[in-house]
This record gives sequence, C-alpha cells and structure tokens, in this order.
Amino acid sequence: MTEAEAIPPQQDLDGPRAWCHVMYGLHALSAVSGILSSATIVGAFVFGWPSIIAVIINYVTRDRVRGTWLATHWRWQLRSFWFAALWLLVAGLLVITLIGIPAAFMVVVGTGLWVLYRVIRGWMALLDRRAMPVPAP
Repeated sequence: MTEAEAIPPQQDLDGPRAWCHVMYGLHALSAVSGILSSATIVGAFVFGWPSIIAVIINYVTRDRVRGTWLATHWRWQLRSFWFAALWLLVAGLLVITLIGIPAAFMVVVGTGLWVLYRVIRGWMALLDRRAMPVPAP
C-alpha cells in the first residue's frame, strides 16, 4: 500500500492543494520570466523571487501535507529547485575552466528544459489530483 492509498478520503486537502497551485504558479512565473527576459530559464528559476518565495512557502507548509498524496508534490518541487541549483553550480564551474564553456551552455539549456518539464508535469498531475513519483524521504 502506498502513502496515497493510506489517506482517509474525508481528509480536507483543499487548502494545501491551493497552496500547491500557488507554488507551481510562482515557479512557472520564474521560468517564463527566464524565457521572456535576458536571463536563462534555470537562472530565473533558481534566483528569481517568485521561485524563492515558493520554496519558502514549501518549507513552511510541508508539515500540513505529510503523509498525504500532496506531500509528493511538495517533494517534487523542492527536488526540482535544488537539483536545478546544483546543475547551475556545475555550469558555473565549467565556465571557470574556459574550455568547458560549450558544455556549460549545454548544461544550462538542458536544465532549463528539464525545469519546464518538471513544472508542467507536476502542475498537470496536481490538476488531476495525482501523486508524483518521488523517492521516499
């Protein structure tokens, strides 16, 4: 039995679900600002205020969803943010070597596309009230 199956159906998750929509919206706003501005998608996602606010909301509210199917969305969003930050760090280290600039460019572009995928897939699953496939904490 998975975590999502163990949840009693009468549990009210409308409030936390609304917060999850807000967090996905903030992450999407950061990603779109990266597309529409001179920033990169991943740079706007990691350093943009909307995403930083979403991460703060995530950490503050995650105890409310512990043990529910929504907890997978909280974890999905945090993993998306921190892995994007890690890959941005890797790209920064590649740029320092000068020889790695083309590789850094590929890492930034690839991570930007990955961020878009994660935000879109997560938000669509939330709309369908489905849990996300994340490893157990």
